[in-house]
Amino acid sequence: MGVVRGNRLFCVVLLAGVVLRVITMLGFRGVLWFNDSYDFLRIANDPFPHPLRPSGYGLFLWVLKPFHSLALVTALHHAAIVGMAVVGYRMLVRDFDVRRAWAAVAVAPVLLDAYQIELEQLLLSDTLFTVLALGAMLLLAKPGATGWQRAALVGALLGVASVTRTVGVPLFLIAVLYLLVRRTRWPVYVALAVTFVLPVGAYATWFQQENGRFAMTGVDGIFLWGRTAAFADCDSFKPPPDLARLCPHGPKNHRPSSSHQIWQEGSPTGWSNGEAFDAKTNADAQRFALWAIRNQPLDYARVVSYDFFVRTFSWHRSRYPTVGTEARYHFPTRPTAQKPELPVLGGGDRRTVVREYAHGTGRTHIVGPFAGVMRGYQEHVSVPGTVLGVVLLAGAAGIVWRRARARTALFWTTGVMLLAIPPVTVDFDYRYMLPALPFACFAAAMAWGRRIPSDRKAAPVEDVPDGKEPQPASAN
Repeated sequence: MGVVRGNRLFCVVLLAGVVLRVITMLGFRGVLWFNDSYDFLRIANDPFPHPLRPSGYGLFLWVLKPFHSLALVTALHHAAIVGMAVVGYRMLVRDFDVRRAWAAVAVAPVLLDAYQIELEQLLLSDTLFTVLALGAMLLLAKPGATGWQRAALVGALLGVASVTRTVGVPLFLIAVLYLLVRRTRWPVYVALAVTFVLPVGAYATWFQQENGRFAMTGVDGIFLWGRTAAFADCDSFKPPPDLARLCPHGPKNHRPSSSHQIWQEGSPTGWSNGEAFDAKTNADAQRFALWAIRNQPLDYARVVSYDFFVRTFSWHRSRYPTVGTEARYHFPTRPTAQKPELPVLGGGDRRTVVREYAHGTGRTHIVGPFAGVMRGYQEHVSVPGTVLGVVLLAGAAGIVWRRARARTALFWTTGVMLLAIPPVTVDFDYRYMLPALPFACFAAAMAWGRRIPSDRKAAPVEDVPDGKEPQPASAN
């Protein structure tokens, strides 16, 4: 831990991050709720492969169920992110030859961003996913030959991340490409693939036994339908007769957000609280979406590009995808209305699901002055989308002009992938930006913050193929 204690800037950032999380837990006793939270608790009460979202996070909650404490869940969220920031800082300095000040700046957004802290207080899978994905990539990028044991651990982490959020699946491909660039030996690929496939394949098999389909969820077609519902024009392009019922309602310029069209009352998807989409509806929705993309490829590119470039990298946040959804990412002034009577898929309603897990109502207690401190903090301290875009541009420039290109590209590509997949497949949402933030910051730090030989007795090393001796890097 000497590398941590030796940097006053990092110690100040770390202390501030810890204090802010303590204030958050004191100001918002229990957890903050999101619509998905009740599904995860339902999984935790009696594990099953959920038809709408992967059950990895629900299984994590199931492990903690004997404690019947929602506060424990958020405490572990906060502790995991702080711990990952410490590990990330230490690896940046010791393993990736990044200057201490640069490393401290790289982890500062993870520790200090108000929306990140609020996300950790929500009962959602994003925090667990971030820790698993970032841990996997840090381990993969660690200098030295990538032996099969390390590759096996990386594959397992990515596999568990994928059954927590399906956006983790493409990260496996990024890991394979990184190993190809490093010219790694074949046993490493085998170990990575086997340990990745084990959790993903086991979960898909479980899902098939319960839902009749070898998959991670039963809504991939529904989500893609939601994406195309933003632009699909059934007046100009006539869909197949058996798919006409899936035409979105209203003129294109006056439709709700893509994701909201899936869940709104009267949606062509036939959504109803507490009920899963049947296999035919999901398959038909996918057929409709592919039909719309084939007929309107430029419109599809337009909505994806707008969400990725404009919404993601705007300076100011908008109330998207809905006012209510975006409001969940702000520290509240009063407990969020729970609608306890709403049925939960799998059985029961919100009230009974929470009571079974927590042995209580689960009501969030908002306590002053701590809650007011965090609301005020959130108004002034966060990373705007424009800043995230600048950080990504810095990382991209570093891949072209700086050393350690493979490692920089590993983190940069992961960050871009996490940002791009939601707009491509379903819709933009502000909470999907946060897991990408540490990857973007780490990539920029690796590109521009590395020490040159005069900074230390031993010169930093270039990226080299696995199994070969590293050579000292020449000064730029």
